[in-house]
Amino acid sequence: MRELRLLPLLAALAAIPASAAGVAVTVKSPMAPPAWALLERELLRYNSQACERFAEKYVDERGYLLHTIRWGTLDGPDDAIETFFNWTLLHALGGSDKVLELYKKAQEGHWKQYNELRTKLTTLAENGAYYKEFITQSDWFHTGEGMRAFFLLGLSEPNNELYRQRMKRFAGMYMNEDPEAPNYDPEKRLIKSIWNGSKGPMLRKATVYDWVGDPVPGSFHLLHNPAGRSKLLDMKTYYPKMLAHCTEYLDSVGDNFLNLAATNLGINAWMLTHEKKYRDWVLEYVGAWKERTAACGGNIPSNVGLDGKPGGEHNGQWWKGTYGWNFTIFDGEIEKIAHRNYLTAASWLGFANALLLTGDQSYVDVLRRQMDNIYAQKKVENGKVLLPRMYGDPRGYKYNGAPQWYEYAEEPYGDRLTEIYLWSMKRSDLERVPIKGWIAFLEGQDPEYPVKALQADFAHVRRRMELMREDPTSADTRLADYLLGVVPPATNTLVNLTLGGYFANGRIWQLHSRFRYFDPVRRRAGLPEDVGALVEKLSAEAATLALVNLSPVEARTVVVQAGGFGEHQFESVAIEGKTTPVNSPVLTVRLEPGAGSRLEFKMTRYKNPPTLAHPWDRGWYGKN
Repeated sequence: MRELRLLPLLAALAAIPASAAGVAVTVKSPMAPPAWALLERELLRYNSQACERFAEKYVDERGYLLHTIRWGTLDGPDDAIETFFNWTLLHALGGSDKVLELYKKAQEGHWKQYNELRTKLTTLAENGAYYKEFITQSDWFHTGEGMRAFFLLGLSEPNNELYRQRMKRFAGMYMNEDPEAPNYDPEKRLIKSIWNGSKGPMLRKATVYDWVGDPVPGSFHLLHNPAGRSKLLDMKTYYPKMLAHCTEYLDSVGDNFLNLAATNLGINAWMLTHEKKYRDWVLEYVGAWKERTAACGGNIPSNVGLDGKPGGEHNGQWWKGTYGWNFTIFDGEIEKIAHRNYLTAASWLGFANALLLTGDQSYVDVLRRQMDNIYAQKKVENGKVLLPRMYGDPRGYKYNGAPQWYEYAEEPYGDRLTEIYLWSMKRSDLERVPIKGWIAFLEGQDPEYPVKALQADFAHVRRRMELMREDPTSADTRLADYLLGVVPPATNTLVNLTLGGYFANGRIWQLHSRFRYFDPVRRRAGLPEDVGALVEKLSAEAATLALVNLSPVEARTVVVQAGGFGEHQFESVAIEGKTTPVNSPVLTVRLEPGAGSRLEFKMTRYKNPPTLAHPWDRGWYGKN
């Protein structure tokens, strides 16, 4: 009988080309089920179940999210689909196939639902929020929020032809392949406006109605308001406050550092198709920003004029512009000055995408130099290091007539510093990183962290399910952003512990990790059934991974990949004192029933071109 059960496994392994499967090793040593592995498996299971319960309550048979639709960046289309922001990631980690099915239903329903929207106070959604399945015009802080799940769908379904077509079409909107979307100036190497999309760039000042949209009748639980989500507010009464929120958000023309998030389209199109033009465009555009940053003394400018010069739309003041270094405004909704520099929301992403494509650490150098400039302005008060968040005319502060650094805070860049370290793996970069949580675990300072963090995620899911059960709202009192505080799955800890990856609190994602896993029997992404993984240590040229098969009955086989996209290379692996050469981006590991071990890899980072292809489809892998 055991031989019969192994037949599907053996057939699946036989079907994997040698070039894709790489070296195969077998782990036979028994391992008592670790608490972290049991928690990982249960978290994957309960995350998946929670998504199903959420969809049962909040998504109808058409895939429509049950809420009141509106145009706007406060509670509009980007927030509605952002509700599902980590569902595709959950599947790629090993969540249920049902989660992926529900996301795709919701995504298709979302496009249809928001194409029924009509606005009168702005032309942006007068015929629907989307055109050709892409937002008509918006800024990439919000466009990127709404596309997080879509960007990561390729991890699970790289052979989905419709997904490929869409990604290529969307990328083409930033390469002037669509005459209705001339967003890009290839001569100046810039995106022409902070407002861009399927209807092209906005080459005028925005209006508050572009940002806020039309009011809708009724009372709502408004997430964006000082009173909090629990209070019902009449839209007619509160609408002037919403307009007042955006009265200073009107500068639009010229490139903006948020537009670096558009490189997610290009890199994903390239990893799906390997068509050279997508890679070339990403590197051309990021290269232009690299040059502009150098011209500003290592500071990433927040506006670039249509002439291609930093500060070109603001008399040479590179720090000006919506969401820029000097975006200190009076927010009429909260009736006080607010500081909203969104430098890190997309610029880190753009330079990191170029690193993925090339392995060139000079892109990380740009980000490090930016932090050097910020650290050069640090203050120490009561033993705490304070860093500036803003630069320019310090509204609300004493002004000496010259641009200056201001709005100091403690550890405002912890996530960004962590990313710089993980991309460079330089110990000098680690010196600036707060050594706590996951980083402390990797440094051997908090061995209990995996169990504590996974338990915290269980508590998160429980709290969200409780909110869902007790939710007092109905579709006619919910706007798009409300459910962001209810949607249950927790994935960040699983990314840290199983992949050695890191998703910061920034809103726009690309997977950067040391490992990824595939199930060769079910031919899908994610950890196979019963398998737990724990990344214990990372360095520039090595990584330590614990793998365990929790099943005492069945053997399990997992394909381990070096990097989220196979961009790294395993040189060798040591298991229980025996070293095996690998020389491949993948390693096939058979885990006997109840077996587990620590795998110590020697590896070269960023050696291979990144790809979304699964190992068994990688016949072209490594070809230029």
